[in-house]
Amino acid sequence: MNDLSKKTNNPAIESSATGISGLDDILCGGLTPNRLYLIEGVPGSGKTTLALQYLIEGAKSGEPVLYVTLSETEEELRAMARSHGWSLDGITIRELVPPEESLQPAEQYTMFHPAEVELSETTHTILSDVERLKPARLVFDSLSELRLLAGDPLRYRRQLLALKQFFRGRRCTVLLLDDLTSSGRDLQVQSIAHGVLVLEQLTPEYGADRRRMRVLKHRGRQFRGGYHDYLIGTGGLRVFPRLIALEHRNRSEATRRGYTCSPPAVMM
Repeated sequence: MNDLSKKTNNPAIESSATGISGLDDILCGGLTPNRLYLIEGVPGSGKTTLALQYLIEGAKSGEPVLYVTLSETEEELRAMARSHGWSLDGITIRELVPPEESLQPAEQYTMFHPAEVELSETTHTILSDVERLKPARLVFDSLSELRLLAGDPLRYRRQLLALKQFFRGRRCTVLLLDDLTSSGRDLQVQSIAHGVLVLEQLTPEYGADRRRMRVLKHRGRQFRGGYHDYLIGTGGLRVFPRLIALEHRNRSEATRRGYTCSPPAVMM
């Protein structure tokens, strides 16, 4: 695959650092800015932790960043950040969790299906925040709630395509989190996303639990294929890129030539 090992430090190819050194190594520098990415994983696999690390990295660089949550409250997010020793200063959190009043009978819709009202209101709020804040990085947590609001697959897919079109040209990198609780792996979202990262949590019959991640695709860029182990501890995710004998033998040559990723690497 040496023919795919182009220099990724070309000034024309930008990178958006994730704030996780091992993940940046897997992605050969980071994410391509101003694109839409899908982060998949079951509950507890570390999606929210990864997303917050990405936003914190952007806030450190002075970028406006926005976290839109339909699943967790702002208080829960800040409590998690404190457990890692993080400050969320510079991060705007937009909480769209349904209020307690929505459980009252008077708040239930009668003439319109909830999907017709709630999805429109939620989308309008998100787009208004983006227009007002002009974030360079945005996290949407999570797609499971958006599926429920949409009500049917066709409306859901149209909404995702509309969101992708809206962010085109707005110089914003978007992470869509999906906890896979609604309908398993969503190939529709994978098809429209610029890149897909899957987080897995394994429970073997013997030994400790194991977490691993895999980049399914990253259009137009190299990345290190296969599974990579990671840990979640105080301070966030620690990612350990898989070891490939040929790659390490060629690392010194790649460094001398100026490659960000030494061959072999995957490109899609």
